[in-house]
Parts: sequence; structure tokens; C-alpha cells
Amino acid sequence: MRLTKHEHAALLLEHEGKGLIIDPGSFSTPFPEMGHVVAVVLTHEHPDHWTPEQLDRVRRAAPDVPIYGPAGVQAAASDHDITVVEPGDTVTVGPFTLRFFGGDHEIIHESLPRVQNVGVLVNDALYYPGDSYAVPEDIDVAVLAAPLGAPWLKIGEAMDFVLAVKPRRAFGTHDMTLSVIGRDMHRARLKWATEQGGGEFVPLDPMDALDI
Repeated sequence: MRLTKHEHAALLLEHEGKGLIIDPGSFSTPFPEMGHVVAVVLTHEHPDHWTPEQLDRVRRAAPDVPIYGPAGVQAAASDHDITVVEPGDTVTVGPFTLRFFGGDHEIIHESLPRVQNVGVLVNDALYYPGDSYAVPEDIDVAVLAAPLGAPWLKIGEAMDFVLAVKPRRAFGTHDMTLSVIGRDMHRARLKWATEQGGGEFVPLDPMDALDI
């Protein structure tokens, strides 16, 4: 399985000639090739993780592609056919098996409504938590997509999340709100946390790829 990091939180996974898109949002440029896409996962309803324009582009390229997300995504994207998933669900589509975890977005501030969020484990190998620190219990995570920067993120908590997961490899995501200096500083912190569990941190920039 091959992973390509796109801007911010967007990921493309490819396996056996098929593609899976995760969180194509407002900070991410359009995916150039989508005819092979068999599914889209939206972890939650915030626009940096999905936009109607991004979903329309996917559907034009692959009209029957299913889009998975929690109930909050279904409500926010009411013009699109969303298949609701919840923590504990497992879905197989094409060569991808998707297992969902979590349930809630991390708190930004008590004045803001908390929304639903699902983390997704792809083919028992890549775990992407969305905007949460939900740990997939008793899972040997081969690759972790670890959040680097967000209104809800404190780097110490992100480090604790990586320490809890103990991935064999990790890379940073959710990073478009950071300056280059801030991104590199946070990468260094998550590199340390990854190495405490014997893992390797891989610094991926947009369009960099990783074989899983």
C-alpha cells in the first residue's frame, strides 16, 4: 500500500490499482487523478477536512464512490450521499478494510460546539485519528498520521498521543496552520515521542509518498 500526503489533513492511499481519499478539505489542492478512487473517508464536518467542491470533483471522476463519515458529516453535507459510520464499525471497499475509532473531536473551547469525529485504521496498517487523540487499543500500528498543529492541539498532548500509540513509523499531518519554523519544531517533538517506542518518524511534505 502506498500513501501520498497532500496538503494539511488530506491523504491518498493506493493499493492494487485502487485509491482511497481521506479528508480532502479547504486547505488541500484538488487530487489530480481520481478515476481509480473507490472510497472517501471524512473524519468530521469541519471544512478543513471536506468541502462540497472537493466531493463534487471526486464524484465527477468516480460517480458511484461511497463517502463515509459520522452523522455530523451527513448533516453538514446534506447535498451528498454520505454513508454514516460510527466507532466500532468495519467496512471493506475494494482492497481497503476500514476500522473506525474514537467518537468526538478534541475540545477547542467550551464556547464552541463539540462535533463528532472518527479515526480510521486502514488495512490494519495506517491509523489516522482525524482531530482527536483517540488511541486504537491493542492495535500494532504500522504507520501513524499524527496531528502537528491545530486550534485544539497542545504539542505535549500530541506527544502523549504518539507515546500511547507506539507506532512503528509516524509522520505529521494537520499542519497548514503552522509556520515552517513551528512545523519543524513540532516534528522534532513527535520524532522524539515516536523514537521512545522504538519507531521512526518520517517528515513528509505535500506530495511525498510512503510505502506501507
